Amino acid sequence: MSEAIDHAKLIEAISDGMYVVDRNRTITFWNGAAERITGYTPHNAIGRQCGDGMLNHIDESGNPMCGTHCPLLATMEDGETRTTRAYAHHSDGHLVPVRVTAGALRDESGEIVGAVETFTDDSAMKATELRLKTTEQLAMTDPLTGLGNRRFLEERLEARLRLADAKGSFAVLVVDLDHFKAVNDTHSHAKGDDVLSVVARSLSTMVRSGDDVTRFGGDEYVIVTGPMSEGALEAFAMRVCIAVNESWIKVGPSTVRVTASVGAAFSNETDTPDSIVSRADRALYEAKRGGRDRFVLAPWGVGEQAGECCG
Repeated sequence: MSEAIDHAKLIEAISDGMYVVDRNRTITFWNGAAERITGYTPHNAIGRQCGDGMLNHIDESGNPMCGTHCPLLATMEDGETRTTRAYAHHSDGHLVPVRVTAGALRDESGEIVGAVETFTDDSAMKATELRLKTTEQLAMTDPLTGLGNRRFLEERLEARLRLADAKGSFAVLVVDLDHFKAVNDTHSHAKGDDVLSVVARSLSTMVRSGDDVTRFGGDEYVIVTGPMSEGALEAFAMRVCIAVNESWIKVGPSTVRVTASVGAAFSNETDTPDSIVSRADRALYEAKRGGRDRFVLAPWGVGEQAGECCG
């Protein structure tokens, strides 16, 4: 004959925190895992109301849950089991990410007489999510300049093209540093990297809120703007040229500056990320062929208009 299972010991052996409340939300049971996760002992917890400020659950947006959003209270009202992610306050003051499940307790007649909440320390999951988010961010970031990289650019272009019908045509500018190879050959690749970084910072500070600046590779950057008129785009392209022209680094007593050529294109309804960048890149080629330190606009893929950056 098998030995009878001691349910109290079984509950104490589980790794999930567990506590029980009556209809008044007074805590009547508190297991060892609940103490381990929250720092509160059964002596601290039993006899207190679950919403009196001890755990102070908040949701992932920072909203208090111990009032009208309490899963235990909702479960005691309708009998439905609920699972959610939240943060509990540890007795030391810090927040603990937990996965909470609330279930109703009924008497022999089926009347709800209280509720039980189990909660699991979700710190490992949160840490994993943070690592994944950090890894994803690193995968989309140029390590030298801190700008978005080609992958970031492709995702942003896809998103903007999906919204273009509703929000209007946007613009893409391809910015290429003129004679940058001479900087590397004369002052070293390390100094060339310094130039790339200072230009990146300048471009990041002069764009509008909501614009994207990316490093396309080598000495080439791509800027994606929001909707704007052709005249506004021409003025913006000029500011881009000036921002590059006014960026410099010191190498001993010398000041190293570069200029930029810019090709720009408006999006249209048939564009893909590749096609709009290609049209801006062809406009860039015309800017290079026209003498550098200038921009060429190729709006809507029809015709071109050139202008000197600083003329």
